[in-house]
Amino acid sequence: MKKIYFLFLTVLITSLSFGQDLVMTGIIDGPLPGGFPKGVEFYVVNDIPDLSVYGIERAGNGAASTGAQTYTFPADAYLAGDYIYISPETPYFTQYLGIAPTYELSTSELNNNGDDAVLLYLNGVLNDAIGVAGVDGSGEAWEYLDGWMYRADGQGPSTTFVASEWTYSGANALDGCDLADDTGINADCGSVFPVGTYTATASTTPSLAITAPIDGNVFDPGTANVDISVSVQNFIIANGTGDGHIHQILTTPSGTFDEFKYDTALQNIEVADGESYTVFMELVDNTNTPITPAISATINFSVAALTTVTDIAALRADVDANGSGKFYEITGGSLVTHTDGFNDRKWIQDTNISGVLIFDAAGIITTTYTVGDMISGLKGTTSISNGVIQFIPTEDSGVIVSSGNPVIPQIITIPNFNAAPDDYESELIAFENVSFVEGDGTAVFATGSNYTLSDGTNTAIKRTDFFGADYIGTVIPSTVSPGVVGVAGEFNGTSQIYVRSLTDLTLSINTVEANQFNVFPNPVTNGLVNITSKSNEAIAITVFDILGKQVINKTVNNNTLNVAALTSGVYILKVSQNGSISTKKLVIK
Repeated sequence: MKKIYFLFLTVLITSLSFGQDLVMTGIIDGPLPGGFPKGVEFYVVNDIPDLSVYGIERAGNGAASTGAQTYTFPADAYLAGDYIYISPETPYFTQYLGIAPTYELSTSELNNNGDDAVLLYLNGVLNDAIGVAGVDGSGEAWEYLDGWMYRADGQGPSTTFVASEWTYSGANALDGCDLADDTGINADCGSVFPVGTYTATASTTPSLAITAPIDGNVFDPGTANVDISVSVQNFIIANGTGDGHIHQILTTPSGTFDEFKYDTALQNIEVADGESYTVFMELVDNTNTPITPAISATINFSVAALTTVTDIAALRADVDANGSGKFYEITGGSLVTHTDGFNDRKWIQDTNISGVLIFDAAGIITTTYTVGDMISGLKGTTSISNGVIQFIPTEDSGVIVSSGNPVIPQIITIPNFNAAPDDYESELIAFENVSFVEGDGTAVFATGSNYTLSDGTNTAIKRTDFFGADYIGTVIPSTVSPGVVGVAGEFNGTSQIYVRSLTDLTLSINTVEANQFNVFPNPVTNGLVNITSKSNEAIAITVFDILGKQVINKTVNNNTLNVAALTSGVYILKVSQNGSISTKKLVIK
């Protein structure tokens, strides 16, 4: 995925307008769960006896401003030099930044994402702006998704957003800065939000900063070119007529490229998967001599390599061994078992009955996947959220190799599920003969709630994770016989099952009875496989390869299937008899 950055060469010499007592100086969209911390920093330029003359409005996701504040500050007094912080929550803000927000707003008043504008009003009149109302910040120079913006000293307030008044972390700069469980995570991040560092006096000292990519950035596999963005303050870039220019050194795997660029940063750098690069820049005068004191900046970036795995089981094994964050291509077939519009989630599993959740909040996959589709060639990276492995696509690479494939749940027991939720995570499972403890004949299912399934001795959590499910608002059944189907999940080690629809609450008795089919030997070594059941009726058998292609379709009366024509590998065996259906993994050696 190619990422393009824009160049900012700016000279900042303006100062605060007279009479402007409050200025917005920073905004952050953090990496902790929920995208927290989210918040805005303000600086008090002159004493403010009554802060209630100020208010804010958030214009989210490209929405235009309404022209009116949605939050008004309390009538508190502040002294010049004070900082004020607002956030839609307190715990994560405090954990990450080491300070508590001054005011906690509701999420409707402030829930800023990296593409949202925030406007400051004074006595009901627009006074300052972060971002551009009416413009979705995604891909804009001011995007701060999983990152931050911070105002240059002495700048603002400005009723129209001025990009040159700000410094930028760049999008996704805070990714990975969420591993500590104590306070002050910000200080340990490779991109530190410069909290509480603004001053009202504009600096006259030259400065140079490489604003994109950030130091240590890892680009997606397949990135072909990278542009460098810089911010220069108090130094006029002009060959011969200004203060000087930028001396740049690019170090690549093939060597070092040293050049002078008079008015622009390095552009269109050719890069390759699995390689690392270093950019060094310094300000020099018109004789190419470094200025005194020396002003320089250095960053390192790389392009990730793509790890190829044959199936989801291999993907999960690699994540378990090496952690999340690598980039993968799943070459084998993955069966879609459920789709959900929230963050474009999709659940898939392979022929080894290993599952994973596709989490596509960015909407990378535009191809429509339907339950029963077999997908190959998925490309993406991984993350772990609340103990669940998520597959985050980096391109719309999946190919639908077949559709209408059977989607049969794996029947398990509640004790097995509770003992090892990771073994079933994101797979389609079923419990037999269970009941809802809350099923009193009156209570109804609500969204985002936990309910208790019981087999008479053991219990499991059924969570209404799918807000659009057709059973929301219906009466909770007491006994669910013969069983309940759902997607297996967990929340930080606690197992949960997510029922997809009303149909999942009425598991077909035929499916349960079909569990009595026996298949042996498995693996098959002599070309013959035996299939037995309680009935002597003919058995319809279909065999699919790993990509979902049908390779055998026949009916047998002697309980024996000849598979000698199949090559060694893993297959899906679908068995049907008297309306009973079962699918099993078949290994041929």
